[in-house]
Amino acid sequence: MFTVRTPRVVAARRLHRRRDRDESGRFLAEGPQAVREALKAGVVTELFATAEAAARYPEWSASLVDDAAMEALADTVQPQGVVAVCRQRDIPLEQALVQAPRLVAVCVDIRDPGNAGTVLRTADAAGAKTVIFAGDSVDPYNGKAVRSSAGSLFHVDVVRARDTAATIATLQAGGLQVLAADGYGDADLFEVATLDRPSAWLFGSEAHGLPKDLNADLRVRVPLYGGAESLNLAAAAAVCLYSSAKAMRGVQ
Repeated sequence: MFTVRTPRVVAARRLHRRRDRDESGRFLAEGPQAVREALKAGVVTELFATAEAAARYPEWSASLVDDAAMEALADTVQPQGVVAVCRQRDIPLEQALVQAPRLVAVCVDIRDPGNAGTVLRTADAAGAKTVIFAGDSVDPYNGKAVRSSAGSLFHVDVVRARDTAATIATLQAGGLQVLAADGYGDADLFEVATLDRPSAWLFGSEAHGLPKDLNADLRVRVPLYGGAESLNLAAAAAVCLYSSAKAMRGVQ
């Protein structure tokens, strides 16, 4: 049984650091839901489990670790007993566009990993095939982001792109209209007539929103009918993406 000092466990623990994730091209997926989807996606390079967890999931071939090793591998207060080392899945934007996605979510300078994972999950649920992390965005392979995605990280094409302006230009050249979710946008979401077109939605951080100089085709606001000052990022992304999904499917 592996312990915290076993070299393979020591190597996997390093993946809690972004630098080591970037250098190795690997990351950790924790918990049965994430592990199950990672296995389906074929990206697991190693699987660790406690004896108790291994008994619950006999179909998984895992290296057994003691409780102390699992606590070191896990990123949660109460580990669920299984952690997988996975290959990172991001691809170049041009490769993602070869599949002509009709709906794309773009996170611009989003710093909160929980928000990043929630946007991944929401985009997947709405039928978006690509999620882009542009500019100075959080690492989508951060442990909290992976958990918050609830397995959706393994269902969509993930793109990381530092140059936001170039990303928008590439999306537009690929035939997508670029819609910026902006609480002060000129267009009311429920009055936009082009939501049935292939679209890329831009979502900014809750603290700062989207930069004003981004060359979006349209800045769109979600109307607020009550006394709330704004929607949080996850709620705004859900409303915008599902509005597009509905229009693209011709639902009245």
